[in-house]
Amino acid sequence: MSMALVAMSHSPLLHTAELPPPPEVQAGVDQSFAAIRQFAADFDPTLVVVFAPDHYNGFFQDMMPPFCVGTKATACGDYDTAAGPLSVNESAALAMIEFVQKAGVDLAFSRHMIVDHGMVQPLDTLFSSLTAKPMVPIFVNGVAPPWVPMKQIRLFGQAVGSYLNTLDERILVVASGGLSHDPPLPRWYETDDGGRNFLLQGRNPTEEFRQARQQRVIKGAAAFAKGELPIIDLNPQWDTQFMDDCASGQPERFDGYQIDEMTKQAGNSVHEVRTWVGAFSALSQAGSFDVTYRFYHPIREFIAGFGVMAARTKD
Repeated sequence: MSMALVAMSHSPLLHTAELPPPPEVQAGVDQSFAAIRQFAADFDPTLVVVFAPDHYNGFFQDMMPPFCVGTKATACGDYDTAAGPLSVNESAALAMIEFVQKAGVDLAFSRHMIVDHGMVQPLDTLFSSLTAKPMVPIFVNGVAPPWVPMKQIRLFGQAVGSYLNTLDERILVVASGGLSHDPPLPRWYETDDGGRNFLLQGRNPTEEFRQARQQRVIKGAAAFAKGELPIIDLNPQWDTQFMDDCASGQPERFDGYQIDEMTKQAGNSVHEVRTWVGAFSALSQAGSFDVTYRFYHPIREFIAGFGVMAARTKD
C-alpha cells in the first residue's frame, strides 16, 4: 500500500464567473491544476477516495449527517460540471463503512448518493473524467450547522486511513473545499419559509429553478469582487495557518479549532475545510509524509481563499 493526497479548493465560479479573475491570477490557478494533474498521473492511483461537501444538491436538512460514505453515486451536473454515475468501488466502500463502525466512529451510508460540483471538480481536474478511476465518495457536511467538533472529523479521517492501510492499493486521498469563504447560501435562521422548505426538501429541482439559483450565486460573486456584497471577507492569514497545520503531520492540531471562531474569522462556509481535516488525518495513518506542492491565492471572483496542496508518504 502507498498513499498520496491532493487537497484543493473548488468554486461554482470556476467555469461560470461573470467577472473572471485577473489573467495572472487565473494563470496561477491553471498552473496549480496542471501540477496536481501531473502529480496524480505520476502516482497512478488504483483507488481514489474523495472527501467532499454538498451544496444542497444531494443532502438536505430533513436528515443531515456529519459524514456519509456512498456505495453508489451520481453527479447532478450543476454549474456546468459533468453529470452521470461515478465509478464507485462498492466493495471497498462497504468494507470501509464496516471498518469505521467497528473502530467506534458512527457514520451514515448511502446507496444512492447525489453529488455536485464539490465532488466533481477535483475528479475533472485530476482525471478529466468521472469514471477514470475506481473511487469511494465521502460526503462531509460543510454548510449546515450544528457542527460536530473538529476532533470528530479528525477521528473519522484517521479511521478511514486505518482502513486504507489494510488495502494492497495505490490510494489517492482527495479533499475538496474551502478555504475561507462566505458565499450567499440560504441559512436556516436567516431565510423565510420558502427558503426553509428548500433546505428541507429541495431535491430534484426543475432546470428553471436550478438556473435561477445558480445565477444568484454568479451575480453575488461579481458583486463581491467589486466590493458590493456585504459578506465575511476572505482571510489569507487564517487560510495560511490552516494549510501549515495540514502540512505539519500532526492532525491533533485540528482539535483546537473552535467552530464559532472559525465562522467569525473565515466565513460560514469555512467548514468545508473539514474535508481537508478528514483527508490529512487519513494520510497521517500511513506514516510521515512530505508536502510536494502548495499554492494559495485569495480570489474574490471565486468567493474563495483558493488553496491547492499535494503530499505523499515518505515510503
